[in-house]
Amino acid sequence: QVQLVESGGGLVQAGGSLRLSCAASGSIFSIRNMGWYRQAPAKQRELVATITSGGRTDYADSVKARFTISRDNAKNTVCLQMNSLKPEDTAVYYCNADVKRVSAGRLYTDDYWGQGTQVTVSS
Repeated sequence: QVQLVESGGGLVQAGGSLRLSCAASGSIFSIRNMGWYRQAPAKQRELVATITSGGRTDYADSVKARFTISRDNAKNTVCLQMNSLKPEDTAVYYCNADVKRVSAGRLYTDDYWGQGTQVTVSS
């Protein structure tokens, strides 16, 4: 199986910065897309940023120019640098990965999620 483990959440004042990290481990053959999503209380989970294996990125309009997503393909990690944080960025942030894995000699493609890390921005 495959596991995604996030780290780096916490409490920060408005205008501050945080860096989230996510490491994928397990029977990984390759990872196509990786990304970050977030879910605020009483709201649906929404896309924050994604990055392809080739490095192409996509951001939600609300975080453009403030957040930067990056990945290390050799280490199967993805990071999210969050600057100029706002109270409306408060949410649980989830790592996501589109993984090709090997099991019993066969190749499977599955979507995996981390357990989530809380980001709280105080005003």
